Amino acid sequence: MRTDSPSARPGPTRPRSVLIRRQLAVVSVLVVLAPILLARPDARAAALLLALTAALAAAAATLPWPAGRITLGTVGAVVTVASLLVDLLYSGPFRLPAFWLPFEWLALLGLLFRAVRRLPDRWVGPVGALLGLAVLVLPLRFALRVPQGGAAWPVAGMLLSLLPVLAVAGAALYLRILDVRRERAVDRARREQRLEVARGLHDFVAHEVTGIVLEAQAGQLPGQEPEETAALLRRLEEAGLRALDSMDEMVGALREPGGQAGGTGQDERASAATTRRQGLADLPELVARFGATGSLRATADLAPDTAGRLSAEAEATAYAIVLEALTNIRRHAPKATEVTVRVAPGEAGAVELTVTDDAGGPAGTPLLRRRPGAGGTGLAGLTARAAAHGGSLTAGPGTPAGWRVSCSLPGR
Repeated sequence: MRTDSPSARPGPTRPRSVLIRRQLAVVSVLVVLAPILLARPDARAAALLLALTAALAAAAATLPWPAGRITLGTVGAVVTVASLLVDLLYSGPFRLPAFWLPFEWLALLGLLFRAVRRLPDRWVGPVGALLGLAVLVLPLRFALRVPQGGAAWPVAGMLLSLLPVLAVAGAALYLRILDVRRERAVDRARREQRLEVARGLHDFVAHEVTGIVLEAQAGQLPGQEPEETAALLRRLEEAGLRALDSMDEMVGALREPGGQAGGTGQDERASAATTRRQGLADLPELVARFGATGSLRATADLAPDTAGRLSAEAEATAYAIVLEALTNIRRHAPKATEVTVRVAPGEAGAVELTVTDDAGGPAGTPLLRRRPGAGGTGLAGLTARAAAHGGSLTAGPGTPAGWRVSCSLPGR
Protein backbone atom coordinates (compact mmCIF):
# COMPACT_ATOMS: atom_id res chain seq x y z
CA MET A 1 0.00 0.00 0.00
CA ARG A 2 1.31 3.47 -0.90
CA THR A 3 1.84 5.75 2.04
CA ASP A 4 2.67 8.95 0.23
CA SER A 5 0.08 11.63 -0.39
CA PRO A 6 0.05 14.73 -2.60
CA SER A 7 0.69 16.91 0.44
CA ALA A 8 3.69 14.80 1.43
CA ARG A 9 5.37 14.93 -1.95
CA PRO A 10 8.19 17.45 -2.33
CA GLY A 11 7.24 20.51 -4.30
CA PRO A 12 9.33 22.20 -6.96
CA THR A 13 12.61 23.40 -5.52
CA ARG A 14 14.09 26.75 -6.41
CA PRO A 15 17.69 27.00 -7.60
CA ARG A 16 20.17 27.45 -4.78
CA SER A 17 21.49 30.68 -6.29
CA VAL A 18 18.00 32.23 -6.16
CA LEU A 19 17.62 31.39 -2.47
CA ILE A 20 21.07 32.79 -1.69
CA ARG A 21 20.26 36.01 -3.55
CA ARG A 22 17.02 36.45 -1.61
CA GLN A 23 18.70 35.82 1.71
CA LEU A 24 21.43 38.32 0.81
CA ALA A 25 18.78 40.88 -0.13
CA VAL A 26 17.01 40.47 3.23
CA VAL A 27 20.27 40.85 5.16
CA SER A 28 21.27 43.92 3.11
CA VAL A 29 17.93 45.63 3.69
CA LEU A 30 18.06 44.93 7.45
CA VAL A 31 21.59 46.26 7.70
CA VAL A 32 20.62 49.45 5.89
CA LEU A 33 17.40 50.04 7.87
CA ALA A 34 18.71 49.18 11.35
CA PRO A 35 20.54 52.51 11.99
CA ILE A 36 17.20 54.36 11.83
CA LEU A 37 16.71 53.38 15.46
CA LEU A 38 19.79 55.43 16.39
CA ALA A 39 18.59 58.61 14.69
CA ARG A 40 17.28 61.49 16.77
CA PRO A 41 13.47 61.78 16.90
CA ASP A 42 13.48 65.13 15.07
CA ALA A 43 15.58 63.67 12.25
CA ARG A 44 13.96 60.25 12.07
CA ALA A 45 11.73 61.13 9.10
CA ALA A 46 14.71 62.30 7.03
CA ALA A 47 16.68 59.24 8.12
CA LEU A 48 13.80 56.97 7.09
CA LEU A 49 13.73 58.52 3.60
CA LEU A 50 17.46 58.05 3.10
CA ALA A 51 17.39 54.52 4.52
CA LEU A 52 14.47 53.45 2.35
CA THR A 53 16.19 54.74 -0.79
CA ALA A 54 19.39 52.89 0.09
CA ALA A 55 17.43 49.73 1.00
CA LEU A 56 15.57 49.86 -2.32
CA ALA A 57 18.86 50.07 -4.21
CA ALA A 58 20.38 47.23 -2.15
CA ALA A 59 17.37 44.96 -2.73
CA ALA A 60 17.36 45.73 -6.46
CA ALA A 61 21.08 44.97 -6.74
CA THR A 62 20.87 41.59 -4.98
CA LEU A 63 17.45 40.08 -5.83
CA PRO A 64 17.10 37.83 -8.91
CA TRP A 65 15.28 39.40 -11.84
CA PRO A 66 12.87 39.09 -13.54
CA ALA A 67 10.37 38.40 -10.78
CA GLY A 68 6.99 37.85 -12.40
CA ARG A 69 6.38 40.80 -14.70
CA ILE A 70 8.99 42.97 -13.00
CA THR A 71 12.17 43.06 -15.07
CA LEU A 72 15.67 44.25 -14.29
CA GLY A 73 15.18 47.26 -16.58
CA THR A 74 12.04 48.35 -14.71
CA VAL A 75 13.74 47.99 -11.33
CA GLY A 76 16.80 49.89 -12.52
CA ALA A 77 14.66 52.78 -13.81
CA VAL A 78 12.61 52.97 -10.59
CA VAL A 79 15.71 52.95 -8.36
CA THR A 80 17.40 55.59 -10.51
CA VAL A 81 14.38 57.91 -10.44
CA ALA A 82 14.00 57.48 -6.67
CA SER A 83 17.67 58.26 -6.05
CA LEU A 84 17.65 61.35 -8.28
CA LEU A 85 14.45 62.66 -6.65
CA VAL A 86 15.98 62.33 -3.19
CA ASP A 87 19.08 64.19 -4.46
CA LEU A 88 16.85 67.07 -5.57
CA LEU A 89 14.26 67.19 -2.80
CA TYR A 90 16.13 66.20 0.36
CA SER A 91 15.95 68.99 2.97
CA GLY A 92 17.00 67.28 6.21
CA PRO A 93 20.24 67.53 8.20
CA PHE A 94 23.31 67.54 5.98
CA ARG A 95 25.14 64.90 8.06
CA LEU A 96 22.57 62.13 7.53
CA PRO A 97 23.28 61.55 3.81
CA ALA A 98 26.94 60.90 4.63
CA PHE A 99 25.94 57.85 6.66
CA TRP A 100 23.66 56.11 4.13
CA LEU A 101 25.50 57.35 1.04
CA PRO A 102 28.09 54.47 0.92
CA PHE A 103 25.34 51.80 1.08
CA GLU A 104 23.36 53.35 -1.75
CA TRP A 105 26.48 54.13 -3.78
CA LEU A 106 27.68 50.51 -3.70
CA ALA A 107 24.19 49.20 -4.44
CA LEU A 108 23.85 51.48 -7.46
CA LEU A 109 27.23 50.32 -8.76
CA GLY A 110 26.14 46.69 -8.43
CA LEU A 111 22.87 47.44 -10.20
CA LEU A 112 24.80 49.24 -12.96
CA PHE A 113 26.97 46.15 -13.47
CA ARG A 114 23.94 43.86 -13.77
CA ALA A 115 22.10 46.25 -16.08
CA VAL A 116 24.98 46.70 -18.52
CA ARG A 117 25.65 42.97 -18.67
CA ARG A 118 22.13 41.51 -18.72
CA LEU A 119 19.63 44.02 -20.12
CA PRO A 120 18.40 43.70 -23.73
CA ASP A 121 20.17 45.84 -26.31
CA ARG A 122 17.41 48.41 -26.56
CA TRP A 123 17.37 49.03 -22.79
CA VAL A 124 21.01 48.72 -21.81
CA GLY A 125 21.90 52.20 -23.12
CA PRO A 126 19.15 54.29 -21.48
CA VAL A 127 19.01 52.40 -18.18
CA GLY A 128 22.79 52.11 -17.93
CA ALA A 129 23.21 55.84 -18.57
CA LEU A 130 20.63 56.73 -15.91
CA LEU A 131 22.26 54.45 -13.35
CA GLY A 132 25.69 55.88 -14.13
CA LEU A 133 24.29 59.39 -13.70
CA ALA A 134 22.74 58.43 -10.37
CA VAL A 135 26.08 57.11 -9.11
CA LEU A 136 27.92 60.25 -10.28
CA VAL A 137 25.59 62.77 -8.66
CA LEU A 138 24.96 60.80 -5.46
CA PRO A 139 27.92 62.41 -3.59
CA LEU A 140 26.35 65.82 -4.29
CA ARG A 141 23.55 64.91 -1.89
CA PHE A 142 26.05 65.50 0.90
CA ALA A 143 28.65 67.79 -0.72
CA LEU A 144 26.20 70.51 -1.81
CA ARG A 145 24.68 70.75 1.66
CA VAL A 146 27.90 71.12 3.66
CA PRO A 147 27.97 74.66 5.14
CA GLN A 148 30.76 76.72 3.59
CA GLY A 149 31.99 73.70 1.65
CA GLY A 150 32.72 75.57 -1.57
CA ALA A 151 33.11 73.89 -4.97
CA ALA A 152 35.87 71.51 -3.95
CA TRP A 153 33.58 68.97 -2.28
CA PRO A 154 31.15 68.50 -5.22
CA VAL A 155 33.95 68.29 -7.80
CA ALA A 156 35.96 65.84 -5.71
CA GLY A 157 32.89 63.68 -5.08
CA MET A 158 31.97 63.43 -8.75
CA LEU A 159 35.56 62.70 -9.80
CA LEU A 160 35.85 59.95 -7.21
CA SER A 161 32.62 58.43 -8.51
CA LEU A 162 33.57 58.69 -12.17
CA LEU A 163 36.41 56.16 -12.07
CA PRO A 164 34.37 53.36 -10.40
CA VAL A 165 31.49 53.99 -12.82
CA LEU A 166 33.77 53.64 -15.82
CA ALA A 167 35.48 50.55 -14.37
CA VAL A 168 32.21 48.78 -13.51
CA ALA A 169 30.56 49.65 -16.81
CA GLY A 170 33.64 48.58 -18.76
CA ALA A 171 33.91 45.24 -16.93
CA ALA A 172 30.20 44.54 -17.45
CA LEU A 173 30.43 45.48 -21.13
CA TYR A 174 33.45 43.20 -21.61
CA LEU A 175 31.60 40.26 -20.04
CA ARG A 176 28.55 41.08 -22.15
CA ILE A 177 30.67 40.90 -25.31
CA LEU A 178 32.06 37.55 -24.18
CA ASP A 179 28.52 36.27 -23.62
CA VAL A 180 27.47 37.40 -27.09
CA ARG A 181 30.49 35.71 -28.66
CA ARG A 182 29.76 32.50 -26.78
CA GLU A 183 26.12 32.53 -27.89
CA ARG A 184 27.16 33.10 -31.49
CA ALA A 185 29.68 30.27 -31.27
CA VAL A 186 26.96 27.96 -29.95
CA ASP A 187 24.61 29.04 -32.75
CA ARG A 188 27.31 28.40 -35.34
CA ALA A 189 28.02 24.98 -33.86
CA ARG A 190 24.33 24.08 -33.95
CA ARG A 191 24.02 25.31 -37.52
CA GLU A 192 27.06 23.29 -38.57
CA GLN A 193 25.56 20.25 -36.88
CA ARG A 194 22.28 20.71 -38.75
CA LEU A 195 24.16 21.14 -42.02
CA GLU A 196 26.20 18.02 -41.29
CA VAL A 197 23.02 16.04 -40.74
CA ALA A 198 21.53 17.49 -43.94
CA ARG A 199 24.66 16.55 -45.86
CA GLY A 200 24.52 13.05 -44.42
CA LEU A 201 20.89 12.65 -45.41
CA HIS A 202 21.60 13.94 -48.89
CA ASP A 203 24.90 12.18 -49.51
CA PHE A 204 24.39 8.77 -47.95
CA VAL A 205 20.72 8.06 -47.23
CA ALA A 206 19.48 9.52 -50.50
CA HIS A 207 22.14 7.55 -52.39
CA GLU A 208 21.05 4.25 -50.85
CA VAL A 209 17.35 5.03 -51.24
CA THR A 210 17.92 5.85 -54.93
CA GLY A 211 19.65 2.50 -55.36
CA ILE A 212 16.78 0.72 -53.62
CA VAL A 213 14.26 2.37 -55.94
CA LEU A 214 16.22 1.37 -59.03
CA GLU A 215 16.62 -2.19 -57.77
CA ALA A 216 12.88 -2.37 -57.09
CA GLN A 217 12.15 -1.09 -60.60
CA ALA A 218 14.51 -3.67 -62.09
CA GLY A 219 12.82 -6.42 -60.08
CA GLN A 220 9.50 -5.63 -61.72
CA LEU A 221 10.78 -6.59 -65.17
CA PRO A 222 9.37 -9.87 -66.50
CA GLY A 223 11.46 -12.99 -66.92
CA GLN A 224 13.44 -12.76 -63.69
CA GLU A 225 15.28 -15.92 -62.74
CA PRO A 226 15.13 -17.15 -59.11
CA GLU A 227 18.88 -16.57 -58.75
CA GLU A 228 18.54 -13.00 -60.02
CA THR A 229 15.63 -12.37 -57.68
CA ALA A 230 17.61 -13.69 -54.70
CA ALA A 231 20.60 -11.51 -55.60
CA LEU A 232 18.28 -8.53 -55.99
CA LEU A 233 16.79 -9.09 -52.54
CA ARG A 234 20.26 -9.36 -51.01
CA ARG A 235 21.30 -6.05 -52.57
CA LEU A 236 18.10 -4.43 -51.34
CA GLU A 237 18.77 -5.72 -47.84
CA GLU A 238 22.38 -4.48 -47.87
CA ALA A 239 21.35 -1.04 -49.16
CA GLY A 240 18.63 -0.77 -46.51
CA LEU A 241 21.08 -1.74 -43.75
CA ARG A 242 23.60 0.85 -44.98
CA ALA A 243 20.88 3.51 -44.97
CA LEU A 244 19.91 2.55 -41.41
CA ASP A 245 23.55 2.68 -40.30
CA SER A 246 23.87 6.17 -41.77
CA MET A 247 20.72 7.26 -39.95
CA ASP A 248 22.03 5.82 -36.67
CA GLU A 249 25.31 7.73 -37.03
CA MET A 250 23.49 11.00 -37.72
CA VAL A 251 21.10 10.53 -34.78
CA GLY A 252 24.10 9.72 -32.57
CA ALA A 253 25.75 12.99 -33.64
CA LEU A 254 22.70 14.90 -32.39
CA ARG A 255 22.72 13.38 -28.93
CA GLU A 256 24.17 15.30 -26.01
CA PRO A 257 27.15 13.58 -24.36
CA GLY A 258 25.81 11.49 -21.50
CA GLY A 259 22.23 12.49 -22.36
CA GLN A 260 19.19 10.32 -21.76
CA ALA A 261 18.48 9.96 -25.46
CA GLY A 262 21.81 8.32 -26.14
CA GLY A 263 22.36 6.25 -23.02
CA THR A 264 25.50 6.67 -20.98
CA GLY A 265 28.43 8.85 -21.84
CA GLN A 266 30.54 5.70 -22.22
CA ASP A 267 28.18 4.44 -24.93
CA GLU A 268 28.49 7.80 -26.70
CA ARG A 269 32.28 7.64 -26.64
CA ALA A 270 32.25 4.06 -27.86
CA SER A 271 29.91 4.97 -30.71
CA ALA A 272 32.06 7.94 -31.68
CA ALA A 273 35.17 5.77 -31.58
CA THR A 274 33.69 3.26 -34.05
CA THR A 275 32.49 5.92 -36.51
CA ARG A 276 34.96 6.29 -39.40
CA ARG A 277 35.11 8.89 -42.12
CA GLN A 278 34.83 7.60 -45.68
CA GLY A 279 37.83 8.41 -47.83
CA LEU A 280 39.65 7.63 -51.06
CA ALA A 281 40.30 4.04 -50.02
CA ASP A 282 36.53 3.44 -49.89
CA LEU A 283 35.92 4.58 -53.47
CA PRO A 284 36.47 1.16 -55.15
CA GLU A 285 33.82 -0.42 -52.93
CA LEU A 286 31.43 2.48 -53.63
CA VAL A 287 31.94 2.21 -57.39
CA ALA A 288 31.55 -1.58 -57.27
CA ARG A 289 28.20 -1.26 -55.47
CA PHE A 290 27.13 1.36 -57.99
CA GLY A 291 28.03 -0.89 -60.91
CA ALA A 292 26.16 -3.85 -59.40
CA THR A 293 22.92 -1.92 -59.78
CA GLY A 294 21.60 -1.69 -63.31
CA SER A 295 23.31 -2.55 -66.58
CA LEU A 296 26.02 0.14 -66.77
CA ARG A 297 29.72 -0.55 -66.30
CA ALA A 298 31.49 1.37 -63.53
CA THR A 299 35.24 1.41 -63.04
CA ALA A 300 37.50 3.04 -60.45
CA ASP A 301 41.03 4.08 -61.36
CA LEU A 302 42.97 5.13 -58.25
CA ALA A 303 46.65 5.99 -58.58
CA PRO A 304 48.57 4.40 -55.70
CA ASP A 305 50.68 7.48 -55.01
CA THR A 306 47.59 9.51 -53.98
CA ALA A 307 47.28 7.71 -50.64
CA GLY A 308 48.02 9.94 -47.67
CA ARG A 309 48.10 13.17 -49.65
CA LEU A 310 44.83 14.55 -48.26
CA SER A 311 43.64 15.18 -44.74
CA ALA A 312 40.79 13.08 -43.34
CA GLU A 313 38.33 15.95 -43.85
CA ALA A 314 39.44 16.50 -47.46
CA GLU A 315 39.15 12.77 -48.19
CA ALA A 316 35.62 12.79 -46.77
CA THR A 317 34.80 15.69 -49.12
CA ALA A 318 36.24 13.78 -52.11
CA TYR A 319 34.15 10.74 -51.19
CA ALA A 320 31.01 12.91 -50.90
CA ILE A 321 31.67 14.43 -54.33
CA VAL A 322 31.94 10.99 -55.97
CA LEU A 323 28.86 9.80 -54.11
CA GLU A 324 26.87 12.83 -55.25
CA ALA A 325 28.01 12.42 -58.83
CA LEU A 326 27.06 8.73 -58.92
CA THR A 327 23.69 9.45 -57.31
CA ASN A 328 22.91 12.08 -59.93
CA ILE A 329 23.94 9.76 -62.73
CA ARG A 330 21.27 7.37 -61.51
CA ARG A 331 18.72 10.17 -61.34
CA HIS A 332 19.50 12.25 -64.40
CA ALA A 333 21.43 10.01 -66.82
CA PRO A 334 19.35 6.87 -67.29
CA LYS A 335 20.97 6.21 -70.71
CA ALA A 336 24.51 6.08 -69.33
CA THR A 337 26.30 2.79 -70.04
CA GLU A 338 29.77 3.54 -68.68
CA VAL A 339 30.97 5.51 -65.66
CA THR A 340 34.61 6.12 -64.74
CA VAL A 341 35.96 7.43 -61.44
CA ARG A 342 39.60 8.47 -61.67
CA VAL A 343 41.89 9.72 -58.87
CA ALA A 344 45.33 10.93 -59.91
CA PRO A 345 48.12 13.02 -58.40
CA GLY A 346 48.21 16.67 -59.36
CA GLU A 347 50.72 19.48 -59.12
CA ALA A 348 52.30 20.50 -55.80
CA GLY A 349 50.94 17.46 -53.98
CA ALA A 350 47.32 18.00 -55.03
CA VAL A 351 44.84 15.25 -55.88
CA GLU A 352 42.77 15.41 -59.08
CA LEU A 353 39.39 13.65 -58.99
CA THR A 354 37.11 13.14 -62.02
CA VAL A 355 33.79 11.37 -62.52
CA THR A 356 32.68 10.92 -66.15
CA ASP A 357 29.77 9.20 -67.86
CA ASP A 358 28.88 8.72 -71.50
CA ALA A 359 25.29 10.00 -71.39
CA GLY A 360 25.10 12.88 -69.00
CA GLY A 361 22.13 14.58 -70.62
CA PRO A 362 21.80 17.63 -72.85
CA ALA A 363 24.33 20.41 -72.69
CA GLY A 364 23.66 22.98 -70.02
CA THR A 365 21.91 20.53 -67.69
CA PRO A 366 23.94 20.32 -64.46
CA LEU A 367 24.67 16.84 -63.20
CA LEU A 368 24.95 18.04 -59.63
CA ARG A 369 21.62 19.78 -59.11
CA ARG A 370 20.64 22.03 -56.25
CA ARG A 371 17.01 22.71 -55.43
CA PRO A 372 16.13 26.34 -54.54
CA GLY A 373 16.33 26.85 -50.79
CA ALA A 374 18.15 23.56 -50.14
CA GLY A 375 21.40 24.64 -48.50
CA GLY A 376 24.48 22.49 -48.22
CA THR A 377 23.60 20.00 -51.00
CA GLY A 378 24.20 19.70 -54.74
CA LEU A 379 26.75 21.64 -56.74
CA ALA A 380 26.74 24.76 -54.57
CA GLY A 381 27.23 22.86 -51.32
CA LEU A 382 29.99 20.61 -52.65
CA THR A 383 31.75 23.53 -54.32
CA ALA A 384 31.77 25.33 -50.98
CA ARG A 385 33.11 22.24 -49.21
CA ALA A 386 35.91 21.88 -51.75
CA ALA A 387 36.73 25.60 -51.49
CA ALA A 388 36.92 25.27 -47.70
CA HIS A 389 39.90 22.94 -48.21
CA GLY A 390 41.50 25.26 -50.76
CA GLY A 391 40.29 23.26 -53.76
CA SER A 392 37.87 23.72 -56.64
CA LEU A 393 35.04 21.81 -58.28
CA THR A 394 33.64 22.12 -61.80
CA ALA A 395 30.93 20.26 -63.70
CA GLY A 396 30.08 20.39 -67.41
CA PRO A 397 29.61 18.47 -70.64
CA GLY A 398 32.23 15.85 -71.36
CA THR A 399 34.12 15.07 -74.56
CA PRO A 400 32.80 13.76 -76.92
CA ALA A 401 29.58 13.19 -74.95
CA GLY A 402 28.25 12.71 -71.47
CA TRP A 403 29.06 14.69 -68.36
CA ARG A 404 32.21 15.34 -66.40
CA VAL A 405 32.71 16.35 -62.76
CA SER A 406 36.23 17.48 -61.83
CA CYS A 407 37.62 18.34 -58.42
CA SER A 408 41.09 19.41 -57.35
CA LEU A 409 42.07 19.25 -53.66
CA PRO A 410 45.44 20.48 -52.38
CA GLY A 411 47.56 18.08 -50.34
CA ARG A 412 48.13 18.58 -46.66
